[in-house]
Amino acid sequence: MEVWVSQIAGVQFSVKARSHELISDQPAENGGNDTGMTPPELLLSALGSCAAYYAVEYLRTRKLAESGVEVQVTAEKLKQPARLGNFVVKVRCPVALSEAHNEGLNRAVHHCLIHNSLVSPGEIRVETPAVQQVSAAS
Repeated sequence: MEVWVSQIAGVQFSVKARSHELISDQPAENGGNDTGMTPPELLLSALGSCAAYYAVEYLRTRKLAESGVEVQVTAEKLKQPARLGNFVVKVRCPVALSEAHNEGLNRAVHHCLIHNSLVSPGEIRVETPAVQQVSAAS
């Protein structure tokens, strides 16, 4: 998987994946124009849409519901280091579920790739270009 992020202007960025593009920006109080979600909101969006996918698939394959799933994701901004934590994913199902199906739905949502990436983080390697020293003219 791959995305490309390019600065448009200031703190506004174009985020491209395959043939899709979205804008990430900051609210005015952070120096932006509020033309798109912030990076933390994009993270919550990724978690929520992934959870929704797994919920929909669980309900669809069991012929319980074809549509109507909603997911709300919240998180707290933590410090030292600055990060998001204490995520809460609330899945709203369009139909009443038995206890067994509720447990199954919960298990299904826990298979979400984004959920698992946050719970069991892998390595994140940041690569920057090598610094070139400018030699002083003699």
